[in-house]
Amino acid sequence: MSAPENLVDILNTPQFQELLSKDLKRISLIYFWTSWAEPCIQMNKVVEELAKAYPKLLALRAKAEEQADIADSFDISSVPTCLLIQGHSLLGRIEGGDAIQLKVAIEKYLGSNVKYSATPQSTTSQPPAPLSSETEEQLEARIRKIMDQSTVVLFMKGEPDAPRCGFSRSAVALLRGKDVTFTHFDILSDESVRQGLKRLNDWPTFPQFIVNGEFVGGLDVVKEMDESGEFKEIFST
Repeated sequence: MSAPENLVDILNTPQFQELLSKDLKRISLIYFWTSWAEPCIQMNKVVEELAKAYPKLLALRAKAEEQADIADSFDISSVPTCLLIQGHSLLGRIEGGDAIQLKVAIEKYLGSNVKYSATPQSTTSQPPAPLSSETEEQLEARIRKIMDQSTVVLFMKGEPDAPRCGFSRSAVALLRGKDVTFTHFDILSDESVRQGLKRLNDWPTFPQFIVNGEFVGGLDVVKEMDESGEFKEIFST
C-alpha cells in the first residue's frame, strides 16, 4: 500500500523549506528517525497511520543523519523525535517512541479521529537538563544585554569563521556578502541563553538575527527580506 500524499520524505533542505512555507497555517509533523534505531521501526508505522488518519496534517519524515543541518537547527539529539509546528511556532516536541503522546498532541490541534488507535511504545527521552541558578528575569536581562551589544547581532551555532551548522554558515555568508557589520553569540556555548532566546523571541530555531535590540527573524525570513529589497532598509542602520 502506497504512503499517503501528505506524508513526504525529506531529501534536502530547500525541499523542506518549500514544503513548510507553502501554508504557514497548516499543522506540520516533522519526524526525525534513523534506520538503525529500533524505536524508529515502530514509529515509522505510527507516523504513516497518523498521516492517513489526519489528511490535513503535513507529515515530513527526515533521516536525522542524512539531513543533519535540519536536525541540528531543531536541536535533535535523539531519535525518534517528533515536532509539531505551525508556521514558525513550535507547538510540541515528543522525544522517544511514545505513539499515544504524539496522537494526543495532534488531536489537540486537529481534533479526534476515532479511526486511529495506537498502542503505547517505550520512550527514549533524553534526561532533563540541569536547572540554571538564574531566575527567568535575570536570564532575560542577560539575553537582552547580548541583543543590545551592537546594531546587528547574530545568534548562531559556532563562530563566524567556523560555523557549526549549514544554516549558521549561510547566515554569516549573507551578512558578509552585504557588508553588514555584526557581532555574534555562539548559542552552543550557553544552554540557558539558547533555550531562553527561543522563549523570548517565540522562535524555535537558529540562527536568529537581531537589529537594534529587536528580533527580526530567522534565516528564511531574512532571505525573503533580501529578495524583496527590505533587507537594505532594516540592516543599514
